[in-house]
Amino acid sequence: METLIILIFVVGYLAIALEHNLKLDKLIPALAMMAILWALVSFGIETFPNWFDSGAHSLIDGFKEFPVEKKHHLLEETLLHHLGKTAEILFFLLGAMTIVEMIDYFDGFATFKGYIKTRSKKKLLWIFAILAFILSAIIDNLTATIVLISILQKIINDKNTRLWFAGLIIIAANAGGAFSPIGDVTTTMLWIGGKVSAGKLMEYLFLPSLVCMVVPVFLASRMKAFQGEIPKVDDNGGAKSKYSSIMLYIGLGAIVFVPFFKTITHLPPYVGMMLSLSVVGIFAEMYSRSQFSISHVVDHEGDDSQGHHSPVHASLSKIEMPSVLFFFGILMAVAALESLGLLFLGAASLKEIIPNSDIVVMLLGIGSAVVDNVPLVAASMGMFQESLDNPLWHFVAFSAGTGGSMLIIGSAAGVVAMGMEKIDFMWYLKKIAWLAAVGFIVGSITFMGMRAIIG
Repeated sequence: METLIILIFVVGYLAIALEHNLKLDKLIPALAMMAILWALVSFGIETFPNWFDSGAHSLIDGFKEFPVEKKHHLLEETLLHHLGKTAEILFFLLGAMTIVEMIDYFDGFATFKGYIKTRSKKKLLWIFAILAFILSAIIDNLTATIVLISILQKIINDKNTRLWFAGLIIIAANAGGAFSPIGDVTTTMLWIGGKVSAGKLMEYLFLPSLVCMVVPVFLASRMKAFQGEIPKVDDNGGAKSKYSSIMLYIGLGAIVFVPFFKTITHLPPYVGMMLSLSVVGIFAEMYSRSQFSISHVVDHEGDDSQGHHSPVHASLSKIEMPSVLFFFGILMAVAALESLGLLFLGAASLKEIIPNSDIVVMLLGIGSAVVDNVPLVAASMGMFQESLDNPLWHFVAFSAGTGGSMLIIGSAAGVVAMGMEKIDFMWYLKKIAWLAAVGFIVGSITFMGMRAIIG
């Protein structure tokens, strides 16, 4: 049964990768793969020898001898656990995307357009890469990617040019998220799990992460795609809203507030994002001079003939739900493999075959480009028993955080960019993957060098 499950995952993954060739939206194989995998897990629950406890990051002792009823109960609990963890990510994503759309409703990103005077592609590349690196460390790589690609869409009209910029934004955002305890879900896992401290994480990983961003961007800046200038964007004569700047600052400030809310309350980030969304929604409704109603929208004078619309409704209608559902399918499909302990056992076998922990960690990083980095980091937390702030944990954080850039579906930032810009899997593999691989390798070498010096 395990072999069949792995085969279904591989076939589903190939269908996603060959979306363009098959002319089949990636959402379809992702959801089908997820449903089939969990159905097979349910059918074969009596025969599986292992079960992975995601909360404890370890295999459950004696699972094979459990009575059937207990196994099915454990299956339901595990499925609910993964649904909850996936929902946390999806609601966080929905909140961030809605805030970004509300900023766009008031043409808030035009403020950035005003700041960016250059039309040189090379200079714009460095500006966006540096912004992605910094923002991802503050507001996490997922949200930073959403914000920057939204700005990119306002500055560059040419689709092919935007794809190149989006590819480098993914690399820079993942690199920036790796050195911050709130920059990536895997670093957050290691931080909350007592494997790394915020101070040491930044001390060990800032320079490797910076190198991981700078080298690919430098190489890309020499390429033909980033030569010359972008055409001036036609504003279509539309007047910018007088609230555009303040909505930009309120929206970004609300997103930045989320990590502080998490630190103070110890609640999951999506709770803070929902609070931020509600605050931004209040200002959006006020500035649009409309009252929010369950059934309709009217302005303060009770006359809706003026054409005022609720920015909340308008923003929610623009959310890329297919991308959200695709994300759901991928995460839940990988969760099925994790629940059977396949990822955990695979990582443990790798450790036995290759005693050198550095090579194992780098292979985990490469693996995170193929499957979700969350279960791989969870597996590493069970594989290694090193103490708090051991350099190995920092290398795991770097490797899992930046390795996912090598494939478009290897990171949350990549999946979001794929949805927002309709990036083709094979295009990214041919054009961007090698740049991400170079960044990953030179960043890893930098880390090893720093570790030798620091001790």
